[in-house]
Amino acid sequence: MVRKADIPKHIIDTALTLAAERRWGEISLNHIARAAKLPLSGVYGVFTSKTAILAAFSRQLDADMLAALDADAAEAPVRERLFDALMKRFDALNPHKGAIANILGDSCADPIAAFSGLAPLGQSMAWMLEGAGIGTQGPLGLLRIKGLSMIYLSALVVWLRDDSPDMAKTMAHLDKRLRQAENCVIALRCRRRRSGAPAGAEAG
Repeated sequence: MVRKADIPKHIIDTALTLAAERRWGEISLNHIARAAKLPLSGVYGVFTSKTAILAAFSRQLDADMLAALDADAAEAPVRERLFDALMKRFDALNPHKGAIANILGDSCADPIAAFSGLAPLGQSMAWMLEGAGIGTQGPLGLLRIKGLSMIYLSALVVWLRDDSPDMAKTMAHLDKRLRQAENCVIALRCRRRRSGAPAGAEAG
């Protein structure tokens, strides 16, 4: 018997288990309810769609990442803080690699499902930035969120194919992309200074 407080996580775990075994598009809420040994009304009372289940899983990953971040790393360089935050997320994703591969495989073939996933991704990347001590407010914050989303998605593709025991390929790719982003920021700041932009105009 699943405790009421544990039902949301139980539904998420059940959905991911099913997703690791078959195509996400073939799985219905009825399938999830039966596998979770819950009435369909019990699932509906918590999640009204599979998209809602995935959004809750994303929030769960965010919470795990924020809890795992080392508070002592607050003084580390921005790139190192972001690298740590993103790798914490991949650590949390690792047990579900098969499910993630199947879900993404179906989402790429379904534009509506792919579009539905954009909002949770942006929210997650905002938490990544905040967890690393980087602001996400205003136009500059939005630009940071979009930039980090692109870096994360490119690393996600590498992670899905990464068969190294320590995620070495994923870490190398992520480090490279973050360094490139850091170099772009430095170049932009130098250009703004040369053009006479007010001091601090690039700060967020």
